[in-house]
Amino acid sequence: MGTTQLESVPEPKYWHLKTVLTEALDSEFSVGEILPNERDLAARFGVARATLRQALEQLELEGRLQRRRGVGTTVAPPRVGVAVGAEGHTWPGAAGDDWQPTDCTAVVPPAAIADLLETDQGEQVHTVRRSRVSQGRPVAAELLYIPHSSVPDLSAIDAPSGAARARAVLRELQHLELEGRDQAVELGSVSAEDAKELDRLPGAPVLVVTTRFHSGGRTAAVSVATYRADTCRLTFGGDIEIHHGPERRAS
Repeated sequence: MGTTQLESVPEPKYWHLKTVLTEALDSEFSVGEILPNERDLAARFGVARATLRQALEQLELEGRLQRRRGVGTTVAPPRVGVAVGAEGHTWPGAAGDDWQPTDCTAVVPPAAIADLLETDQGEQVHTVRRSRVSQGRPVAAELLYIPHSSVPDLSAIDAPSGAARARAVLRELQHLELEGRDQAVELGSVSAEDAKELDRLPGAPVLVVTTRFHSGGRTAAVSVATYRADTCRLTFGGDIEIHHGPERRAS
């Protein structure tokens, strides 16, 4: 590999470096290949390590690179198309749902969630934790907040805890008439708890999809789903195929 020095450019130096690194990924590296360490890369491109880190972080955000515990920075495989907001209106846990319930607890939700649910301050709600896997890879973790008023007939005797309790809550939720839902997507950083489940480093970029489910003129449930920004391409109402030229070895 030759040495490439950066020339004076109007855009930020890290941004130009990102372009240069992208070209190198396309021409010199394969999916899964480990990149040289930061010191060697900074020397090759004639930049400070702080500038290099900015460029690498941007490439990670765009899904071109992955930082893996105990391995280093590797070239990422293509993003997986993950459908959210599928056609039609269905409750979480309905037939064909790709999520797997893992646990259910009663907790006081964050203030922002309590406001959406219009629950009293300090009032506990059912919190169902679910996970989603695509092509053998963990792609998302979800917290589903359901007030007790949405599942009034739930029995604590039949399913006191864990995944069984989560399934029982979701079954009861199906009894409500779903009037509609709305969604919002924003960029965030992964929490320590979700990072472990998603095999990410805490603070890594993620896509957060918040969904409100409406029934009886009120918000009956709120979902906060955290998707891996480096491996997921979210689709709404159908998938979109993205094709790259044959020279795109690593994308």
